[in-house]
Formats: sequence, structure tokens, C-alpha cells
Amino acid sequence: MKNSSGLAGGFFAISEWIMRFSLSNLLWALFNLPIGLLLLSLLYLENTSGTFYLAVPLVVLLPILFFPATTALFAKAREWVRKEEDVGTTQSFLSHYKNNYMTSLQSGLVFIILWGVLAADIYYFSSRNGLLMNLFLVLGILLLVWTLNFFSVMVHYDMKLKALLKHSFFITIGSPLLFIAVAVSAGISLYISLYMFQVIIPIFTGSLVSFLAFSAYYRLHLKLSNQTS
Repeated sequence: MKNSSGLAGGFFAISEWIMRFSLSNLLWALFNLPIGLLLLSLLYLENTSGTFYLAVPLVVLLPILFFPATTALFAKAREWVRKEEDVGTTQSFLSHYKNNYMTSLQSGLVFIILWGVLAADIYYFSSRNGLLMNLFLVLGILLLVWTLNFFSVMVHYDMKLKALLKHSFFITIGSPLLFIAVAVSAGISLYISLYMFQVIIPIFTGSLVSFLAFSAYYRLHLKLSNQTS
């Protein structure tokens, strides 16, 4: 009877986590639906002359939709990691989205510029210099980890944008273990989602990446807090 109760309790806990992840991820995907449709249109575009007309609204929508929605998703991941009381996934997601919208929008503009410069360099040098392409690959990984760490820092601290950018950048380059943990977990999650099980993208991918990234960051935060106390 005890074993049965334990199995039932474990099944219930797993089901609860699946519901948390999937509902939050579906909300995130819903907010990013226009971006997803534009990306699909780009992927299946037969005439490359139409790329510009799809890329422009995509770039415009990223800071407006993607960054605020992803911030809300990271805020939910923070609740899960810290084991805070769940007041309702939809209600808290919308609250995080609204409360962090302006900072998310502003940070989105900064990171879109950085990603845009990197993408332009990769496009220009892709067939010209193999050594530079390796450098751009390293910079791409660095920028990805910095972006994810920025979300973690933003939902955990009440700071101005400049301070958030500076703090997240320094922990990105100053903590090798955090860098590796975030890079590897995000890389594996994105690889599985993009190349093996695309069906999980609107259901689990965003929640999984945000949970793993914030978990790694929060472990570092606790370690540093214990050292200074």
C-alpha cells in the first residue's frame, strides 16, 4: 500500500510538472505565433527575393513579442526553481509579461542589434574566411549564453537595463561552469527540438530551456551568496 501510494504520488508530481511546463510553453508560443508563422514562411520560401519582406517584420516583432514573452517564461521558471506557490500559470504569466514589458522591449532592441551584426558578419564572411567563421561560432555561443543569462538576471533582480546587461555579461564571461552548463543544456535542448522532435517546440522547448538556464544561474547565485554571508 505504501509503495502504491509512493508510485501514485510520483505519477502525480510528474503530471503536475508536465502541466506546468506545457501550459507555460503554450502561452509563450501563443504570444510568439506571428513570429513562428514568419519563420515558417522564410523556411519554405521558394523565391529568395521575398526574404526581405519577411525578415523586416520578423526583426520588428522580436523585441515586441519574443523578448517580453520569454521574460515571462523565465519568471515562471524562477517560481519553479525557488518552489514558490503557484497562483495560477496563466494569471502569473500574464502578470510577469505586463510588469516586465518595457525592460524586455528595450533589452530586445539591444540584443537584436547584436544578433543582427553577428548574422551580417556570418553572411558576409561565410564563403571568404574559414578562420573567421570559427570565431563567429564562438561569438554566437557567447551571445546565446549571455542572452539566456540576461533573462535569468532580469527576472531575479530589480535593476536598470544598463546594470542588467553589465551584470549578466560579467557572470557569462566570469563563470566557466555556468557558461558550460547553460551552453550545453540549451544546445542539447534546441538540437533535440529542431532536428529530432519538432513537435515539442510549442509544448516544452521554451520551458525546458528557461528552467535549465535559470537553475544553473540560481545555483551560482546561491553559491556566491553563501560565500559573502
